[in-house]
Amino acid sequence: MRQVVLTAPKQIEFREVTAPEAKDLKAHEVLLRIRRIGICGSEIHSYHGQHPATFYPVVQGHEYSADVVAVGDAVTVVRPGDHATGRPQLVCGVCNPCKRGQYNVCSNLRVEAFQANGVAQDYFVISDDRVVKLPDGLSLDFGAMIEPTAVAAHATARPRALEGRNVVVSGAGTIGNLIAQFAQARGAKKVVITDISDYRLEKARECGIAHTLNVAKASLTDKLQELFGDEGYQVGFECAGVESSVRSLMATVEKGGDVIIVGVHAKDPAISMFHLGEHELNLIGSMMYRHEDYLKAVEEVAAGRIHLGPLVSNRFPLEQYREAYEFIDAHRETCMKVLIDLDHEEA
Repeated sequence: MRQVVLTAPKQIEFREVTAPEAKDLKAHEVLLRIRRIGICGSEIHSYHGQHPATFYPVVQGHEYSADVVAVGDAVTVVRPGDHATGRPQLVCGVCNPCKRGQYNVCSNLRVEAFQANGVAQDYFVISDDRVVKLPDGLSLDFGAMIEPTAVAAHATARPRALEGRNVVVSGAGTIGNLIAQFAQARGAKKVVITDISDYRLEKARECGIAHTLNVAKASLTDKLQELFGDEGYQVGFECAGVESSVRSLMATVEKGGDVIIVGVHAKDPAISMFHLGEHELNLIGSMMYRHEDYLKAVEEVAAGRIHLGPLVSNRFPLEQYREAYEFIDAHRETCMKVLIDLDHEEA
């Protein structure tokens, strides 16, 4: 079978390897035929050698949809013929975070495509505790986007509450877009999303987020006053990964409010200890997801409350994995989600 391996920064190798077989499955294992793969921004960091926790060589891919080919004797969550996706987290189960149910921050966490081999190959074996069945009728494209949607599901469960509260999302890339959508789905009163890209803000509006602001062209404080009036806002999500984004949220969120850090920061930001302490803010981290977040993501997408179609930027066959990375590099502002389609041959 085909396999795509990142052997070193900017070095992608295509290999032919032996495919796993159904007869070799253990009781709780599932054999998948990979159909779609979504490319994550963190994988672009790995491609450039800028991800400190990437172990080379490593098979690419951790956002995906697949056909269930075969299952082990003890598997009940899926059966052959189903469509499925799965969590890419490999956890130890014995550290303190795992024992209290926070396995998403396992002390020995390994993530496929970074510290463990991913799914950029024709067939893949996964344990049934990480498999999520996709409902009939859900497109394979959308199935490959459940992983980033689960990030949004988890992040929007981190503040003390969202229902009836006003929300600002800083950063309108794929994750920020999905967080804004999820905040609305969870009952937030008003949601505004900010960015410096008109293109990304237009995509947000296409996904049903009515209130958008280009902070390079207009005042954040003026817009917040216009939208929220004396109500202000109580929850901010930092999804841009830049210092100014963190500082502006901390300066403008209501005293006693929640600021959730989702964006990956290449450089540690200098934050305002005045706002953190004197305003008694809750500065909250958010890391990936847990299984219930995957299930919630599938539920919301299937119900049509989360819109994924406008986020698909382009697609490439497996043989053009390198070209897909290069396309993202060349179209940073207008690139939301690039998919690898294993059903398509090289153009």
